[in-house]
Amino acid sequence: MGYSVRGFSMTSAPPLQRVVLVTGAAGGLGRGLVQEFAAQGWRVGAAYHRTAPPVETEFIWPVPLDVTNPDDAAAVTNRVLSRWGRIDALVNNAGVVADQSLARMTEAEWDRVVDVNLKGAFLCAQAVLRPMLRQHDGHIINISSFTGRVGARGQANYAAAKAGLIGLTQSLAREAGPRNVRVNAVLPGVLPTPMTATLAPDVLSALAAAGTLGRLNDVAEVARFVVFLATLQNVSGQLFQLDSRIAAWT
Repeated sequence: MGYSVRGFSMTSAPPLQRVVLVTGAAGGLGRGLVQEFAAQGWRVGAAYHRTAPPVETEFIWPVPLDVTNPDDAAAVTNRVLSRWGRIDALVNNAGVVADQSLARMTEAEWDRVVDVNLKGAFLCAQAVLRPMLRQHDGHIINISSFTGRVGARGQANYAAAKAGLIGLTQSLAREAGPRNVRVNAVLPGVLPTPMTATLAPDVLSALAAAGTLGRLNDVAEVARFVVFLATLQNVSGQLFQLDSRIAAWT
């Protein structure tokens, strides 16, 4: 439909179809992210590894991905570009834990957690960065953790990886900002997902009590925030903690 403004004829263009790639899409938070992005009209590349993927719909395209494999990261990026022509956002959500005291932690447990949580984010960010820079537009959102700020017993590998994600976020924000690519990190808090399902009830109660609100976070609320963040044009290099725990100043 056309219209005129002070003598200029203008034609309304169809709204841009935004595209997001979500890693770890088969996990608890991942499924919430996929559903919320799709509900908001995004085309979603739902990248999964071993767990059963989300159901394919008009907006959701499940695609297998091993985030620790650079060839996989590049191939999936190219498949998304071939299907939809662009990538507007990447959510680095893939993550694993292998909790153990450092004295007993094996090298394999260290490597697995760091490879998936940190190296995987690096590889996927690197894969999508070129098309985003070419577009002069894009948003990379890294799912970090409160543990990356304060540490946790038995999680040296996980804490190191999630702290590394914070550093990656801020460094890449500086590098990519001049080409209008935003990079932010989200700390979603403790969520009722398969990753926390194995924790003893008293541990979950203690985690809830550590927050000023005395409760755990909600997957749907986190997903809504991430989708909203992905639409922001003027925010980059920031860290968003989404629960009510307070980290001491250091």
